[in-house]
Amino acid sequence: MEKTWKKKAGLFLTSQAVSLFGSSLVQYAIIWYITLETQSGVMTTLATLCGFIPQVLISLFAGVWADKYNKKKLIMLADGTIALATLVIAILFLAGFDFIWLLFVVLCIRSFGSGIQTPTVTSFIPEIVPEQHLMRVNGINTTVQSIMLIISPAVSGALLANVELEYIFFVDVITAVIGISVFSFVQVHYQKRDQGKVDYFGAIKEGILYTKNHRFVSRMMIYLVLANILMAPLSILNPLMVTRSFGAEPWYLTLNEMIFFIGNILGGVLISSWGGFKNKIHTIGLGCLLCGVFSVLMGLPLGFVVYLVWMALTGLTMPMVNTPFITLFQEHVDPDKQGRVFSLISVITGAVMPLAMVFFGPLADYVKIEYILIATGLLFMAGSFFLVRDKVFQELAHKGGIPAQEQPAEPGAQE
Repeated sequence: MEKTWKKKAGLFLTSQAVSLFGSSLVQYAIIWYITLETQSGVMTTLATLCGFIPQVLISLFAGVWADKYNKKKLIMLADGTIALATLVIAILFLAGFDFIWLLFVVLCIRSFGSGIQTPTVTSFIPEIVPEQHLMRVNGINTTVQSIMLIISPAVSGALLANVELEYIFFVDVITAVIGISVFSFVQVHYQKRDQGKVDYFGAIKEGILYTKNHRFVSRMMIYLVLANILMAPLSILNPLMVTRSFGAEPWYLTLNEMIFFIGNILGGVLISSWGGFKNKIHTIGLGCLLCGVFSVLMGLPLGFVVYLVWMALTGLTMPMVNTPFITLFQEHVDPDKQGRVFSLISVITGAVMPLAMVFFGPLADYVKIEYILIATGLLFMAGSFFLVRDKVFQELAHKGGIPAQEQPAEPGAQE
């Protein structure tokens, strides 16, 4: 039995790693190509929005599909659709139709596919991994994703410097075929649900009500929103801080990104081998506390090398927060609601941070970014204490299970 689930998890993680590598590589190539060809801030912004807005818009519907239909087929269909759209664009470019607007179209299609894939993949893992091993498998998944996100931009940059964009597109097509082929060997028992006409808005409303009325889930969502707001300066403003404080050298920015992801990899290895505290909230609290400490230290004028040390350690703390957070949701959300709950998480993480930058971005033109990092770091540290002392989470720990919840009223969606 143990060998069976390990084999399934291994095949699944391998398939997703291969697919992520190709998809991420091509995504970087498209964005950089648009940036280099147009050298326009407006066009670069449009490309970013095309890669972001469709994913947010489709996520809520994707959550309904993940709860209603076969998750394995849904993941394969999303991956295949992204690859097919990329193949069509490659053929059009080879035929001489190398219009920039076509790249915006394919970015939108790829974003829709990612919006379907992300919540479905997260809610699929508990179907093949026993509950007691979820933390370690999620940690391994985090590590693998971080490795792919280090390798893919480096390979993408090398290819873009030496190969025409239309040939780079085929990398995504090939990796998608490999990923789907590997994933096809993962055998999962699918419990067929009622697939009659679905009231999508009713089902979405049901997921929102479930989240709202579920004491544990709703409380975690509040902390998720606050954490994303406080993480916005650290995630988005630090390249600007590096440029202003240490110099406008490209290799500074490259080191800044690479060091963070290296820390992320080490953090993933740590959490997958250690498994965290028995009380996962304490693991999240420790991660938040350390993240706040390192954010404060990054705001101190101690030189670029010391700054990179704090950046690496910040990357190391991220899996201590993200992995137990996702694991708790996988453990405690009803299986037939996980798709919708994880789609809400995708919407929150996708929307809150950019919205927070509406405040922090202009503020950074009037206040030193170092001061912003110190302030948000202190708030992060304070938040970690509120988190571990929260009565809802203490109740969870004492009962050894999920806190009592009010059942949401059924809004008419079919189950």
